[in-house]
Amino acid sequence: MKKINTKIFALRTTASREDQVLDFVSAKAEKEKLAVYSVIRPHGMKGYIFMEAEDRQAAEHAAFNVSYAKGILPNEVDYNEIEHMLAQVKREYNIKQGDVCEIVSGPFKREQAKITRVDAVKEEVVVELLESAVPIPITVKMDAVKVVRRDKDDE
Repeated sequence: MKKINTKIFALRTTASREDQVLDFVSAKAEKEKLAVYSVIRPHGMKGYIFMEAEDRQAAEHAAFNVSYAKGILPNEVDYNEIEHMLAQVKREYNIKQGDVCEIVSGPFKREQAKITRVDAVKEEVVVELLESAVPIPITVKMDAVKVVRRDKDDE
């Protein structure tokens, strides 16, 4: 198997627009079949995303004319410099299907709901509001709900 030699480049973006730039750049790279292998946005770092590409030309082409992208920094980024930002954090949630919860953020704040589905990979739950006349499934992040009571207490 041939080993591909890749480089990491930092792309400056407009603050709080990192996700949009990431989507635009990755879509452009895929559509135009550029030698850009991954695009990441480290959690908690504003104004930058990182691209793993074969060379600077591929990275610049992927970022060229992309909204909110301000340009690639002149120096390559060493993997050791960003490795600590890439460690996947796995949180443990004690949420189960059938639990009654209170939504603690968003437009349904302080509403009581019943959890109908748990997606641990995406860290999301699907809930149905208890006060609603018609049960409508709503998907929210796990950290946006607080369990009020269990259907069956697990000791």
